[in-house]
Amino acid sequence: MRYIHLFRLFAFVLLVGLFVVACAPAAPVSAPAADQAAQEAAAPAPSGQKVRQSFGGGPVGGAFQVFANAMSLIMSDADPNLDIAAEGTGGSAENLRSVNSGDIQYGIVYSGDIYLGREGLLADDPNVYADVRPVAALYGGVIHLVVTEASGIQTVADLEGKRIAPGNAGSGAALSAERYFKHLGLWDKMNIEYLGYSQAASAMGDGRLDGFWILAAFPNASVTEATTVTKIKLLDTATPGEESGFFEAYPFYTKRTLLGGFYDNVPDDVPSFQDTAIWVAHKDVPDDLVYNALKAVFSEEGLKRMREAHPAAAEMSIESGLVGIPVPLHPGAYRFWQEQGIEIADFQIPTD
Repeated sequence: MRYIHLFRLFAFVLLVGLFVVACAPAAPVSAPAADQAAQEAAAPAPSGQKVRQSFGGGPVGGAFQVFANAMSLIMSDADPNLDIAAEGTGGSAENLRSVNSGDIQYGIVYSGDIYLGREGLLADDPNVYADVRPVAALYGGVIHLVVTEASGIQTVADLEGKRIAPGNAGSGAALSAERYFKHLGLWDKMNIEYLGYSQAASAMGDGRLDGFWILAAFPNASVTEATTVTKIKLLDTATPGEESGFFEAYPFYTKRTLLGGFYDNVPDDVPSFQDTAIWVAHKDVPDDLVYNALKAVFSEEGLKRMREAHPAAAEMSIESGLVGIPVPLHPGAYRFWQEQGIEIADFQIPTD
């Protein structure tokens, strides 16, 4: 009996103690702790489980590869569960095919390749690339048609019979060059040599090439390289394009000026045009991962890091995030851009 009384007494004391603790006021949250909580709420949410992904860039040293490297680092820093690596590739066309097949999850692809690939209209490639979804516009890839001064070439029409490098075979640059010159009826009248930009610059210096075509961020290092080995001239590609109806046939291209003074022996502005470099994802990449990736890259800190990585990233902004996107967005991207209050065109609204 004595043990029963002792047990009841112990239970009563325990209940009183619990009541006192429950009624005590909560300890105030310090200002630093509150600030940290706010920052954590604003930060991209981790994916929750270890995820491995690949991000297709481009040739080593090119803008695509620099962008892919920088974006992969920003994304992985924002999500400790994400293991993402940038891969060197042949560029836009290869990224389109690899993202579509699911071999890589993200890539950078030119708007024109996305649009034509979705319709099965790429040159010499009837395949339909319908599993690629845009995430964000990055920057304008500008056409440079570079020729040697010694070649005597003054206009695009003078390229007939000349040795021209349109870029690496299968690259976004080569596809755009073929598109442009076929429209003008010149493609089969030139001597085509598939070379990368740096190789083409060197070949021009050796007298083995009359000119080369570039689709890349402005200004471009390979054009600068070419000026160190020979005198160059940049050709007006916008005027022949306009006169031939090229921009009506391919509305994803927009006119842009190559500003004078950036390259030796090119003091004046030169009319040209651009395609938009688009960040894309495979349609099956989870919506939350795409949303969190955008939230990290397009944060104030993310954009600062991008601009430190490459000058062309100065074109990146929330306001321009959907410029040049020609097909429906990834649903995770749609959610992000909706939250930013950016106007989304009907043709950019996801259909899956």
